[in-house]
Amino acid sequence: MHPKALLDACTELVGQVLRFEHPADAVVSRFFREHRSLGPRERATLAETVYNVLRRKLQFEHFAPSGSGPRARRLAILGFEGPRDFLKAALSDTEKAWLDQCDAVRPQDLLERHRHNLPEWLVQPLREQLGEQFWPLAESLLRTAPLDLRVNTQVAKREEVRKELAAAGIAATPTPYSPWGLRLADKPALTKLDVFTRGAIEVQDEGSQLLALLLDAKRGEMVVDFCAGAGGKTLAIGAAMRSTGRLYAFDTSAHRLEALKPRLARSQLSNVHPAAIAHERDERIKRLAGKIDRVIVDAPCSGLGTLRRNPDLKWRQSPQAVAEMTAKQAAILASAARLPKPGGRLVYATCSLMPEENEAIAQAFTAAHPDFRPLAAQEILEQLKVQDAASLCSGEGGLYLRLWPHRHATDGFFAAAWVKN
Repeated sequence: MHPKALLDACTELVGQVLRFEHPADAVVSRFFREHRSLGPRERATLAETVYNVLRRKLQFEHFAPSGSGPRARRLAILGFEGPRDFLKAALSDTEKAWLDQCDAVRPQDLLERHRHNLPEWLVQPLREQLGEQFWPLAESLLRTAPLDLRVNTQVAKREEVRKELAAAGIAATPTPYSPWGLRLADKPALTKLDVFTRGAIEVQDEGSQLLALLLDAKRGEMVVDFCAGAGGKTLAIGAAMRSTGRLYAFDTSAHRLEALKPRLARSQLSNVHPAAIAHERDERIKRLAGKIDRVIVDAPCSGLGTLRRNPDLKWRQSPQAVAEMTAKQAAILASAARLPKPGGRLVYATCSLMPEENEAIAQAFTAAHPDFRPLAAQEILEQLKVQDAASLCSGEGGLYLRLWPHRHATDGFFAAAWVKN
C-alpha cells in the first residue's frame, strides 16, 4: 500500500478508537472486516499504530498542538509503526520538520505524566504499592507484550512443540515459571500450522497458566471454572486433569462460551462441560453446592493488569468503575464459596493491579468465612516445583500470587487460595 493511503487508513482508525465507544480490539477487528483488501503487513501496521497512540496518549497529545492538520492525523504520525523513511513519504515538508522536532525531545525532559502516560487516578495506588519500582512498571506498560503459548500436554510435549515451531521458522523459548509455556519473540500467524490445528498449542499468557497451576486440579475430580469466559484457563485445567473427571465451565455470557467451542474441539478434551448461567445464584450452582473438589473464580475485573495488550483500558476505566467492580467480585466469590466440599480448594483471581480488587477482596472473604482456611500460594507452587516460586508471591509467608509485567514478563495477575474446613 502507498504510504499516503496507509497513513490515511491509520488516521481513520485512530479517530474511531479514540472515541472510546467500544474496546479498541473490537474497533480494530470491525475496521479490518470493513476493509478486507488489507494485507497482513498493513493490518499489523494499523493495529500497532493504534496501540502506540493509546499507550503514549498523554505524550503524543502534548506534542500534537505544535503540529498542523487534523488531530487524529497528528497522533497517527506520532504513533506510526514502521520505518520513518516510509512514513515521511506520506508527509508534507512542514509535517516532516515537526516530526523531527518531536523525535528530538529527550524522555528525561518531559513532565512525569508525559513519561508514564497513565491517568492520575491510577498513578497513586501503583506508587503506593511499588515505590521506586513504579517507573519500571510504567515503562513495561508502554511495551508490547510477548506472545505466550500453552502446550496441551494431552497432545504433545513442550520440547517437541518447540522443535516443531523451529522447523516452521518460529523461535520459541520455554517460559521461566509455567511448565507448559513457550514464549515467542514475534507474533507469527499460527492458525494454519498443524501444531495449532491438532490442538497442541493455545495462546495463553504465562500468568494465566500459573492460575490454572495454582488450582492444581487432579485426575477424576469435580471442578468448576466459575467465570470461564472464552475458556483459556478451562482448557489448561482440563489438560491437567488428563481429560478425566468433570470440569464445568460456567459463565453468564453465552457468547463468550461460544468462543470456547472450537478451542474445546481442538483440545481433544472430553471432560469439559460449558454451561451458561443467568447469574451467580443460578439453580445450577445450588445443585452443585458442597460437591465440588476445586473451584476457580477468575472474576470480572478492571483488566488493568493487561495494559500492554489493552492500553485503552487505562482511558476507559475509572475509580467509580473499579468500585462498582469490587462489589460484584465480592458477591461472585461468596456465591462460588458454596460449591467446594470439605477439603475442597477455592481460588480467587483477577488480572488487575488494584489492591481493592485483589488483597482487599481476599482479606474480606477470609474474615467473613471462618469455614475457609487461607492457603499460601508460595507453598502450593513450591510443591509443584515451580522455579523461584517465592518471587511470584506477596504477603506474609507468600500468601498471594502477585504477578507484575516488569518483574515477571507476564500480565498483571493476583490470586488467593483457600481450603474448605
